[in-house]
Amino acid sequence: MGLFWGCFIALITTSFAFITRAFLVNDPALWPAEFGLDKVQAQVLFGAGVWPFAISIIVFSLIIDRIGYRTAMIFSFVCYGIYAALALIAYGLIHPGDGALTGEALEAARGKAWNYLYAGSIILGLGNGTVEAFINPVVATMFSRHKTQWLNILHAGWPGGLALGGIITVVLGAKVTDDWRVLLYVLAVPAVVYFVMLIRARFPLNERVASGTSYREMLAEFGILGAAIAGFLVLKQIGEVFGWSNGVVFGLLAALLAGYGFYCRSLGRWLIVLLCLVMIPLATTELGTDAAITGIMEEPLKQAGHNPLWVLIYTSAIMIVLRFFAGPVIRALTPLGLLATCSLLAIIGLFFLSKASGLVAIFGAATLYGIAKSFFWPTTLGVVSEQSPRGGALTLNAIGGIGMLTAGVIGGPLIGEFQETTARHAIEEKLPGVYQQVSNENHYVLGSYTAVDAGKVAALPEETAEQVNVTAKAARQHALAKVTVFPGIMLVAYLGLILWFRSRGGYKPVHIGGESAH
Repeated sequence: MGLFWGCFIALITTSFAFITRAFLVNDPALWPAEFGLDKVQAQVLFGAGVWPFAISIIVFSLIIDRIGYRTAMIFSFVCYGIYAALALIAYGLIHPGDGALTGEALEAARGKAWNYLYAGSIILGLGNGTVEAFINPVVATMFSRHKTQWLNILHAGWPGGLALGGIITVVLGAKVTDDWRVLLYVLAVPAVVYFVMLIRARFPLNERVASGTSYREMLAEFGILGAAIAGFLVLKQIGEVFGWSNGVVFGLLAALLAGYGFYCRSLGRWLIVLLCLVMIPLATTELGTDAAITGIMEEPLKQAGHNPLWVLIYTSAIMIVLRFFAGPVIRALTPLGLLATCSLLAIIGLFFLSKASGLVAIFGAATLYGIAKSFFWPTTLGVVSEQSPRGGALTLNAIGGIGMLTAGVIGGPLIGEFQETTARHAIEEKLPGVYQQVSNENHYVLGSYTAVDAGKVAALPEETAEQVNVTAKAARQHALAKVTVFPGIMLVAYLGLILWFRSRGGYKPVHIGGESAH
């Protein structure tokens, strides 16, 4: 079990990086103040640490059986070190050591620092994706007869890192506000632990390889349609970074699909393609909301006298417990029944969380949301692994890559736009004529948006600026009601799958090898 717990701590490291960066980009006193970020820019920077996950998890899934799990593990550890180094360089640009920067010098330094933070975030995302590229197939192979249960237990490490990172951030308090670099130093602890535990570990032979399933058969399970979904999202985001036109993106995608299709000669299993599509709203519901929820709930929780991180810590604690004891729940409801139930709970929880005020109402709604998101990600991985064992590491990890890519490219920025839109309506209603004075128009992958500019707000008379800030913060909570559309889509899809499996005698895992795959 040492191998399993090493993988568990590796996942804790990825989620610890996730929560500390969410805190850094959402807390107005940290990176937004340090580097001059609005809400959408903050989420774009956060997304830069998420979408590269898809690239590394998919790329490594294609080659991991050849290079080995240990090589992938070492690569992930190196990525964490590079991210920390680049973030420290960005800090040094803003704090050169010879006095505080102001005016044009400060703006120039922020521009340079953004480049380092963005590059570091991309490298961090590559490292995080590589972690999941090796831990998921390792655990699915170790427990080939109980995949969904043990993938849920493994992924208890994700909320474990969220809760641990959140508690440490709250406990450190003013030390983080005074110097956010302390979070980089704390991140190094679990990274070093999993590296030491796994560097000499004996990794198993993948279930797909052990069964004799060919590489071509693995690619055929994902198929042209699966590759089209993943390839479009990857190329679209890379195109945003390098300024590619849509013509270049679709040209590269066509070439990619032509080569993929010529080799595998399969559109892919329709069930896997559908689960890939459903992963898009799933990732937005879980990861997109997790990334933004501390900022969204800041005002109502401050009014109640508490740190907004406690909502995320609380829901993460729920996830830890439920994922560790997922086995009986999965056996009672079946994996698809559990996913449908959680979708309904997410709709209810997010709706009431958007309107809640006071500790009882806030944490009551958060309880429903926490229960709902507990099972989404690992149960989906379990369904994919149980229904497509011939897809090996590719189908198992590519669907996670699509989810993380969606959260970074679309989910996080879209929820950021939801926040800015609700803030705009509230300011226009309460302070007519003021919004035009304090807003800027910007662009992201889904188009243009308008956002409150903190610099313009600061230029207003003090009383008006305070009203704008308070109104905007309070209004952003209502954006959570709009997020309910995503679990609504999921609920319809899961109910359809349940009916389809019932027409075929019920949900049953597919097995291609025995316990010898361990």
